[in-house]
Amino acid sequence: MVEKYELLKPDPSESNKQRLAFSMQYANQLWQADTMFGPHIGGKQTKLIAFIDDASRVLCHGEFFLEENTDTMIRALRSAFYKRGLPEQLLVDNGSIYCSQEITLICARVGCILRHTAVRDASAKGKIERFFRRVRDQFLIRNLDLSSLQSLNRQFTDWVEQDYNATIHSTLGMKPIDRFGVDLSRIRFLSPSQDTDELFYAEDTRTVKKDNTFSFQGDRYESPIDMRGREIIVRYERHRKGLPIVYDNGRRLGQARLLDAVANGLARRREE
Repeated sequence: MVEKYELLKPDPSESNKQRLAFSMQYANQLWQADTMFGPHIGGKQTKLIAFIDDASRVLCHGEFFLEENTDTMIRALRSAFYKRGLPEQLLVDNGSIYCSQEITLICARVGCILRHTAVRDASAKGKIERFFRRVRDQFLIRNLDLSSLQSLNRQFTDWVEQDYNATIHSTLGMKPIDRFGVDLSRIRFLSPSQDTDELFYAEDTRTVKKDNTFSFQGDRYESPIDMRGREIIVRYERHRKGLPIVYDNGRRLGQARLLDAVANGLARRREE
């Protein structure tokens, strides 16, 4: 069937597609992101998730992981945003981690447009692909300490900051980190705080009951303000048990309180 109908035959329109070289005018107008396979550690192949700025060619952040999933993607994206600020656009392919609801939600929260390349159109992200080639040709050929993932990432960060970002780029005629610095005044940075971390939390929807409580992950909570009968958004850390954060139409209302029915009963009697 596949051969008969030539289902795997390349699309002529794709092979003849006109490809124009492009570059953004300012740093953080567009980042390109992708994943490449790295060396093996403990018998398991690593994956490098990386983000490169289109205008300056700065490697915003890159990190090796033993897994490529939504959790590792969020960790890498969080580090990139804190390190280099917020891009106006993020260009990614159609891999599952780049199409996940979580990544789409995070980008929407920070005001970043998430763009996807056409299927099987790797050349649309030429700058990150060229960076990966440089990683293979210049970094992975080194006598690396592969005793742990932490060691590999430490060596990679040193190479990125001391070599790649600090070496004059042939196209730019200057160091990527210096080119990035030219536009520093127009870049939006995240301020480290508990509230900012919540940009990377998962979220769910709940309806508050008439007693101003709602159920979440097997527990019952009180809304921080009176939201009886209304729908709220609950943000929470994926792999850590803690008090959920209540939002209403993007407005942070505060931490929910674990319901203490006994204490509420005593308070009510005192009021009476």
